[in-house]
Amino acid sequence: MSRSQISFSKREKEKKRLKKRKDKEKKKEERKANSQGGGLDNMIAFVDEYGVITDTPPDPTEKKDKVKAENIEVSVPKKEKEDPDRLMSGIVDYFNPAKGFGFILDSDSREKYFFHINGTLEEVDTGDKVEFRLENGLKGINAVDVKRKSKS
Repeated sequence: MSRSQISFSKREKEKKRLKKRKDKEKKKEERKANSQGGGLDNMIAFVDEYGVITDTPPDPTEKKDKVKAENIEVSVPKKEKEDPDRLMSGIVDYFNPAKGFGFILDSDSREKYFFHINGTLEEVDTGDKVEFRLENGLKGINAVDVKRKSKS
């Protein structure tokens, strides 16, 4: 007589697999029974005129304002061109005399502009109030014709 090809461990593994499958089916049925889905109506959301998400549909009798497509601006407004001869004022925020460059903090726009020692008319140092003009350089806008107004 020959022995059965199914060993004890194989039978145990098969039992565990079947039990796992039955538990999974049972959990799936429980989730189906307890779900509160309600279909598509519970999933729809509406946006009111102020951009707030609500679950109530808009009132069709409410009068709405007409908006012309030409009046809607989609892009960033263009920056006004700077007058190249206009003198600006600011404070030297950083200056490295060894390397010969620094940055000026504009008093009006609070923007920083790079300047090189070759673009200065007088000696400047960190904290000095200066007047300067702007000019397009190789890597952006640079301050040129930097002249000290007063020492801080």
